[in-house]
Amino acid sequence: MRSNSIKQKLAAGEIVMGMMHFSASPMLVEVMASAGLDFFIIDFEHSPIDLAMAAHLVRAGDAAGIAPLLRIPDVDAGLVKKVLNMGVQGLVLPHGTRASCEALLRAARYEPEGIRGSCPAVRQANYGPPNWQEFQVQANREMLIIPLLEDPATVQDFEALAAMEGLDVFFLGPFDFSVAAGVPGAGFDHPVMAQALERMVSIARRHGKYIMTSVGDRIDTAVGRNVIRLGVRMISYSADALVFRRACQEIAKLKTPE
Repeated sequence: MRSNSIKQKLAAGEIVMGMMHFSASPMLVEVMASAGLDFFIIDFEHSPIDLAMAAHLVRAGDAAGIAPLLRIPDVDAGLVKKVLNMGVQGLVLPHGTRASCEALLRAARYEPEGIRGSCPAVRQANYGPPNWQEFQVQANREMLIIPLLEDPATVQDFEALAAMEGLDVFFLGPFDFSVAAGVPGAGFDHPVMAQALERMVSIARRHGKYIMTSVGDRIDTAVGRNVIRLGVRMISYSADALVFRRACQEIAKLKTPE
């Protein structure tokens, strides 16, 4: 199996950029890659994408050189096994907590670290690795597990999460977190949001981990550069459908005379 490109880029000190994928379009995956994005996240929580389409999207990502990640709706060991077998390079876990992260790590890892079932006839293993034991070790090492933190209680508990072995990147979900924190829709220029992000970055650095967040569908480089300045190393620019809708809205403004 191939090495995890996101882990490599983060370790090299790069800023990693990507987008949520709702549109079920291999062509858009190729477009993202051609534009220089590093990853896309197939959304299994909110979008209508199914397993068969997800497999095509993963193939498109591999061929185009952009890392395929996938957001699962919850910890379902059967689903986790299926999507890992397709060759996704990472899993995003909504409303991640210590308990759900521990359960996902067990579901996503082969023995002795986890309970993932073994089968050589899968895409991730190139349909039959020459040495299964070596493949298991590499698969456990290369998999990226990303908890999506959306609740104030979980953010408050972040020190314990950051210390967990097997978790390298933590995704602060700004929309859900802002609602739960009582400042709905606030960005990271709001003191509540900025304080939460800065605290997470500080803790993550002490543990050799990385912080990820989203900056919404507006293509605003100033917003993106601000969260990078705050220490974020991985950014998801909202969802492809919302970015396209925003572009269409700008085009539609031409119908209205100034």
